[in-house]
Amino acid sequence: MEQKVKDLLMDQINKELYSAYLYLDMANYYIDLDLDGFGNWYTIQAQEERDHALLFMKYLQNNGVRVTLEAIDKPDKVFSTPLDPLTAAAEHERYVTSLIHNIYDAAYSVKDFRTMQFLDWFVKEQGEEEQNADSMVNKYKLFGEDPKSLYLLNQELAGRTYSAPSLSL
Repeated sequence: MEQKVKDLLMDQINKELYSAYLYLDMANYYIDLDLDGFGNWYTIQAQEERDHALLFMKYLQNNGVRVTLEAIDKPDKVFSTPLDPLTAAAEHERYVTSLIHNIYDAAYSVKDFRTMQFLDWFVKEQGEEEQNADSMVNKYKLFGEDPKSLYLLNQELAGRTYSAPSLSL
């Protein structure tokens, strides 16, 4: 595997673990506001990001690369309103999409078709992640200021359940 691709994949492990930390921080914010449904949504989101990190790690290991884990930055976002984490999450997902595209571009430039095929799942996943994040922002903007609607939205989000990714390596 070409060094640049290897380095970007290795760095992505750290970025995915940071994403998990960020979403746990968002879950804590909502739980502190007694919005347990929102907290549930972001706790599950954190689990997904952790899974993504493990998928990148396993892919590297399966390709003979020794994985080195780096320190994970502390989330630095400050939330003042219940809308703040939602907009931060949407922005963050667009950032992660740009990271995946950057790795894909590096793999493409050296004709690393195996890595490109591996990344295809993440390209699709990021489309779903961005759509979900934007939907959360839109729903909150439509309903979140009304207490009864916020209650119903919180109940809807409480129903989210965790399911492990189905990517075979």
